Amino acid sequence: MEQEMGRFDREGAERMDRIAKTAFAPVYPVIAEQILDRCGIRSGRCLDVGSGPGSLGIALAQASDLAVTLLDSSPDMLEIARGNIRTAGLSGRISLLAGDVHDIPLPPDSADLVVSRGSVFFWEDLARAFSEIYRVLAPGGKTYIGGGFGTAELRDAIAATMTKKNPDWKSFRDRNLGPDNRARIAGVLAGLGLPHRFISDDSGFWIVMEKGE
Repeated sequence: MEQEMGRFDREGAERMDRIAKTAFAPVYPVIAEQILDRCGIRSGRCLDVGSGPGSLGIALAQASDLAVTLLDSSPDMLEIARGNIRTAGLSGRISLLAGDVHDIPLPPDSADLVVSRGSVFFWEDLARAFSEIYRVLAPGGKTYIGGGFGTAELRDAIAATMTKKNPDWKSFRDRNLGPDNRARIAGVLAGLGLPHRFISDDSGFWIVMEKGE
């Protein structure tokens, strides 16, 4: 989930949950369908890195047969996510995992799909984080990691809402999704030699890695 304000205390976690359920609410089903269509993975185990209150993971579970694990380093976020999962009636399909992307507490080859919306812009060590994600990715598995709003219409509508509350929000968004940040991430992935491709369109900026069989 998008870590728009960085690391969260309880107040920040509750604020992000409110935003996810209001201004950002239309985004998650759209991105979930794009992930499923573009990656072609609709069953198996999905890991949502930096999952926050669970909005994307819940949307993916609702739209597929995936069993979803939400990974977040914030106990407050995981507590909120637990309530959201229960409300969605998905307690049997979605599990919670406390941990950090730099040291994912899962065995190798354990996730068929690894997703993340927004948290990549706050990872302290991109090389280590992507190496960990590739380690836990199962053979034939794919990633869909980056940031965006699904469509240009949703992007513009959310920008109009969010900039009313915070005039700096749009510049913050553009910095995260801009060419300098994309080039930084591309350089890290090239240095690691991990197979990948980029999607950069109205849906946002996304990194798709695929692990060979």
